[in-house]
Amino acid sequence: MSNGSSFPAIVARSRYFVNLPAIRALLIQFISFFFAFILLPTIWLLFGIRNDIIFTSLLQGVIAMSLSYWRQMAPWWRPIQFVFPCALVLTLSLQIPAGFFLAAFVFLLGFFWTTFRTQVPFYPSNSKVWDSIEKLLPHDKQIRMIDIGSGLGSLILTLAARRPESAFIGIELAPLPWLISRLRAAFQKSTAHFIRGDYEHRSLAGYDVVFAYLSPAAMPALWRQAALEMKPGTLLLSYEFSIPEASPSLIISPEFGGPDLYGWRM
Repeated sequence: MSNGSSFPAIVARSRYFVNLPAIRALLIQFISFFFAFILLPTIWLLFGIRNDIIFTSLLQGVIAMSLSYWRQMAPWWRPIQFVFPCALVLTLSLQIPAGFFLAAFVFLLGFFWTTFRTQVPFYPSNSKVWDSIEKLLPHDKQIRMIDIGSGLGSLILTLAARRPESAFIGIELAPLPWLISRLRAAFQKSTAHFIRGDYEHRSLAGYDVVFAYLSPAAMPALWRQAALEMKPGTLLLSYEFSIPEASPSLIISPEFGGPDLYGWRM
């Protein structure tokens, strides 16, 4: 009985893993590799094009980009899929020592190790955004604010320095940005507090302001969590990415161009 009941769970986990965008992209590259080699003899016979590694990588990139479009992957995956085979060939031709790749892998893993699951890349905001957020904060009382996906902690450190009477918390899942933000807070003797963890597993009920700079894929789940947990009168802010299910209460457009800052009064 236990084997039968566990089999659907195994199937469900397998489907979830295969449907992760990064895994789908990798599978598409493998499929494109075999399609390219199947098509090469025909291309040579019809057009007389010499089958070298550069042409093969370009052909694989075109196939991978087409399959990504067909499978309705996010638009930014298409140029990545096209460039990847050529970049791989170029990197191998440079004959870089293997130790360099191991060091680079470990470093990048510290920043992006959960991106394949969360679909939220590491991409920090800027000082113009921080100024806009500060103007939106209530100034007649102490507040608690959390930055979900706080990265290197610059926003939280800046606001903690400007508003020392209030509590500013950052939560980050990737270990290296979290460690850097903790070290920065300690060096600056800041009151900012940084937590390593997944915001989806932390209640938003205790915060007056919640800020997010995530990705379009994460916004529907964030809205469901915020609508369920945040108290009336609190403020949800999102830089660049709106929420399809809810019209924003406010939109702040930067003076010198760039993405908008969206806000929802709960």
